[in-house]
Amino acid sequence: MLKRKMMKFTSKETAFLKRNEVCRLATVSHDTSPHVTPVCYLFHKGHFYITTDYETKKYKNVLENPKVALVVDVYKPHKAVAVEGEAEVLERGEEFRRVSGLFYKKFEWARKDPWEEGESPILKVKPVKKSTWGL
Repeated sequence: MLKRKMMKFTSKETAFLKRNEVCRLATVSHDTSPHVTPVCYLFHKGHFYITTDYETKKYKNVLENPKVALVVDVYKPHKAVAVEGEAEVLERGEEFRRVSGLFYKKFEWARKDPWEEGESPILKVKPVKKSTWGL
């Protein structure tokens, strides 16, 4: 696998991504069937983190094909950041615990139904390409 450079985001893009909390995540299965779903996310240190469950289509698709796309957007005025990236699954470890803590801090739904290591995976999306408009 090729090592890609970290995608850089402008201060306006970063502020927009941190201000919002829902994106649409697109995944593709091994047979190229697309799947898109709205999800809550965290943008932290240049990566997007998305919680999921083991039974979801997005989780199964990422295991089959780690290439994903997502868009964070608002309408009126239309602003968006669209990203293509590579996802990896976090299930345990320091990064998993740190990101889980960030979810608990930001989202009430996460505090109401906390998860332990190995109970609910987190998708870590490393952006490799982006496009932005309206910012």
